[in-house]
Amino acid sequence: RLLVKGGLAGAAVYVAYDQGLLGSGIEGAEALKKAQETLPPAIQEWTDYLGWEVRAAQLPSTPKIDFSFSASWNKGVHTVMSALSVAPTRACEYTVEGWKYVKDLVK
Repeated sequence: RLLVKGGLAGAAVYVAYDQGLLGSGIEGAEALKKAQETLPPAIQEWTDYLGWEVRAAQLPSTPKIDFSFSASWNKGVHTVMSALSVAPTRACEYTVEGWKYVKDLVK
């Protein structure tokens, strides 16, 4: 069971890397555009294969996205990196506060 979950997770990471989702923001935006172009024909192909009748009007249109993926990606990276950069300092502060609390309890 664990091997199956690990294999699926590894496959998901590989596919994300292979499609350019783990690259720069520009590569991620290109991968999204590619997915938006590919997904409706793929859904139609699968519904035809399964024998389901789905009219084009029944399929929802792909959402229009109005913001910059690269800017959002960069903001997320900056947020994570700033949190990681202050993590050792915060850990030391919390450790000192914890020791003070324990010492006050022992008194």
